[in-house]
Amino acid sequence: MSKQDGSSRQVTTGPVDDSATPILHVDMDAFFVSVELLSRPELRGKPVLVGGTAGRGVVAAASYEARRFGVNSAMPMSVALQRCPNAVVLRGDYRRYSEYSERVMTIFRELTPLVEPLSIDEAFLDVSGARRLHGSPAEIAWTLRRRVRDETGLTCSVGVAASKYVAKVASSRAKPDGMLVVPAVETTAFLHPLPVSALWGVGRVTEESLLKLGLRTVGDVAEMPEDALARAVGPALAARLTRLANGIDPRDVETRRVEKSIGHETTFHHDLVAHDEIARELLRLATDVGVRLRRAGMLARTVTLKLRYGDFTTVTRSRTLAEPTDVARRIYEEALVPLGDLVGDGRRVRLVGVRAEHLRHAGDGAPLWDPDEEWRDAERTIDEVVRRFGRGAVRPAALVRPAVESAAPTVRDGAEEEEPPPGPRSFW
Repeated sequence: MSKQDGSSRQVTTGPVDDSATPILHVDMDAFFVSVELLSRPELRGKPVLVGGTAGRGVVAAASYEARRFGVNSAMPMSVALQRCPNAVVLRGDYRRYSEYSERVMTIFRELTPLVEPLSIDEAFLDVSGARRLHGSPAEIAWTLRRRVRDETGLTCSVGVAASKYVAKVASSRAKPDGMLVVPAVETTAFLHPLPVSALWGVGRVTEESLLKLGLRTVGDVAEMPEDALARAVGPALAARLTRLANGIDPRDVETRRVEKSIGHETTFHHDLVAHDEIARELLRLATDVGVRLRRAGMLARTVTLKLRYGDFTTVTRSRTLAEPTDVARRIYEEALVPLGDLVGDGRRVRLVGVRAEHLRHAGDGAPLWDPDEEWRDAERTIDEVVRRFGRGAVRPAALVRPAVESAAPTVRDGAEEEEPPPGPRSFW
């Protein structure tokens, strides 16, 4: 049994058929903000934002009170404060968020070993094999929510369904602090009244294309002949949307999730013009990407440079390497090659980013030759120094000078970059 309140929130309130719904999607409620409120209870019930506060800072998270004013994550902080001028803005503490994320994920894994983290604050769980120990899927979801609340002080929303897609939609409908079970036999009845934007892969542009065809709900998409849909959105997306609209999603919960790419980007407080200043920030980002690759035990075959100009025009350039790498020096040099053609002539750069793509595990076969062997050894030594003495203990010599001022710290997976301690040693 489920009920829907005056908003779009929908939760399960009584007995329900969960016999064929082994997939759970768990999503923490306003995670960054909720962690902050644990130590700032006086802010409960107030509009609270976490994110960069200067110039071009962005919102990393917003409390539900702030969301009522039309504020959401990734919104420029200046716009958010125009919509909600009374909001309390906090810089945030990514290390603390990571600690709470690990505590929450530990609870998940104590209920089932089949956990697929999607991000720092959400995961899929397959509880097929946990019934004998912990009960039915709905009972496990109740236990999970209670344990998260009792052991961390945080709340989460849980969707329970026969597939990953439907479970994720259900958790979003149950927010905040709710649980929604979608019985397998009621999958299409649950999905079809929802707007087309509820389908994975439907962003603003695709939504506009579907609306032009008169397709406003998921049910409309399900009834549309696939060949006709393909003419509007392409055959690959049409096939996927048709399957999802009919509740078909055969993907399993994957406990070993391989990242598709690793990257960092930063938005400048003032647009940059000088090649050297932009290249220096590129070096900083490449250094961070290299560190993350080595920590993850991954190698990248492709390096992509991203630039956004003052008029918001965005360009990317990719280079494929002869041998995959986890070396920051190589990543920087490859990203630097196209930079000269993209800057200069007075063009003002608002954002720069670098991304390592086409990843594979470092142990999956040794290269015939390794042009970066010496640099790799040096950077691994530096990794160990940083591990022992802290971030900022050593870094490229080019970065010892005062850093290019940014409106907000670099956001990495929702985290804000901290200022390194003074007096670092340098290399390069």
